[in-house]
Order: sequence, then structure tokens, then C-alpha cells
Amino acid sequence: MRETSNPVFRSLPKQQGGYAQFGTGAAGAAAQQIHQGYQGYQTDPYVAQQGRIARPLTIDDVVTKTGITLGVLTVVAIVSYFLVAMNQALAGPLTFIGAFGGLGLVLVATFGRKQDSPAIVLSYAALEGMFLGAISFLLANFAVSSTNAGALIGQAVLGTLGVFFGMLVVYKTGAIRVTPKFTRMLVASMFGVLVLMLGNLVLGMFGVGGGAGMHLRDGGPLAIIFSLVCIGIAAFSFLIDFDAADQMIRAGAPEKAAWGIALGLTVTLVWLYLEILRLLSYFQSD
Repeated sequence: MRETSNPVFRSLPKQQGGYAQFGTGAAGAAAQQIHQGYQGYQTDPYVAQQGRIARPLTIDDVVTKTGITLGVLTVVAIVSYFLVAMNQALAGPLTFIGAFGGLGLVLVATFGRKQDSPAIVLSYAALEGMFLGAISFLLANFAVSSTNAGALIGQAVLGTLGVFFGMLVVYKTGAIRVTPKFTRMLVASMFGVLVLMLGNLVLGMFGVGGGAGMHLRDGGPLAIIFSLVCIGIAAFSFLIDFDAADQMIRAGAPEKAAWGIALGLTVTLVWLYLEILRLLSYFQSD
């Protein structure tokens, strides 16, 4: 089975049976393959609930739940941005609570197999909205003092949406096939980037490089290259996420799994937006 690089998708429940497609491309494997690698999770909790069989997942479920999740995130992000604009002392708390609270909920959803919980998914969206609103204000108004903040954020949003829909077209046309080798390479790249991020953070905390660590986030040439690499990895991650969602729809996963798909896509979108915003701030800083 092709396993997604997004950890949120990895433990989503699967169920035998056919249904509608998410797209075309590389998702034409037999439904039996969906269950390989998921031994020990043979019984679908949705089917077992009071003897009732859940309605199969459809593309409409995915679109609706993802739209709701992104809607909550957007509204909270706008509120967070203007709260920080009115009182900059709120920037730190909102950034900290949003970032670590969101990370905590993703870990709970992933390892506790609660990706299908609307409460967890929407709470994550709200926390990430707090974080994105605050961090967007800081990057747009302090890192880039001579550029209109709204223009910078607008460019980052358009860039994020452009990459998302562009990769969706790539997936649906099968221009890039999602293969086990492709997935392994992408997962390895993500782990490599994560190690570099953590290493840069730790070194910076100890004052190495004047507090810049390995200079991966200081706006220099290396930082620009690193952000471009992160954007590329995030973009290609969408292909594997689309494929994972497609396989769940084909296998007849229960409709509540749409919340888990929405969570996984939102995690990738948040990462992509941050990297694009950061990259734009490098080019437009004084």
C-alpha cells in the first residue's frame, strides 16, 4: 500500500467496498491493497456501533468537511490578526497557545485514532487560526516593515491556494504517479527537514550563529533555499494525501472519516502557507 507522508491519514479507518472516486491518477490499485499495513485494525468502529452500518464516504463529504474546517480556521485567524493589531502584547500568547495547542490536538487525533471527531478537528482549526493570525501579523508588520501587510498576506494565501489546486490538477491528470518509491522518498525528505528545523531551533537557543543556528530562518540565501525545499515537499505531499483520500473513498470508508481527511489536508495547507509567507518576507524585507 502507498502510505501517506501525512501522519494524520495513516491511522484513519478503512472499510471494504467500493464507492466514488476522489480523483484519477495513481489511485487505481485494487481495494484489497488498502488494508495491507493496517493489521490489528480490522474491525471498523463505525460499523460496530450499535450494529449500525455507517454511510460510505463520498467526495461531497470530503469537500464539505474540509470547507467547514478551513472556514473556522480563516475566521479565527482574521479575529486573531486584528486582536494583535489592537494589542501587540497578545501576539506571544496567541502564537504560543495556537501553535502548541494545535500540535497537541494533532497528536491526540493521530495516536488516539480520533481523526473522525468534529470537536477535535474544529478545535484544531480554531487553535491554528489563532496561531496563523498572530504569526502573520508579526511577519507582515515587523519582518517586512516597508511592505503593506495585507498585500503580503494576500500573496501568501493566493500562492497557497494556487499550489493546492495545481497539485490537485496534477493528481487528477496522473501527470505524477504516486508510487511506493515516491512516497518513501517524500517521507524521508520530510523527516530530514524536520530534523534540520529542530536542530536549527536548538542551536539558536544556545546562541550558535549569533542566535540564528544554522541560518535556516535568517532571510539569507540558505534560508531562501530551505524555504523553497519546504514548499516543494509540502506541495508534493498533497499528491499522497489526495491518493490516501481516494483510496478511502474507493474502499467505502465511513463518512465520518471525512473529518480526518479534512484535518490532514489542513495540516499540510497550514505548513505550506507559513513557508510561502516566510519566503515572501525574505524577498520583501528591508
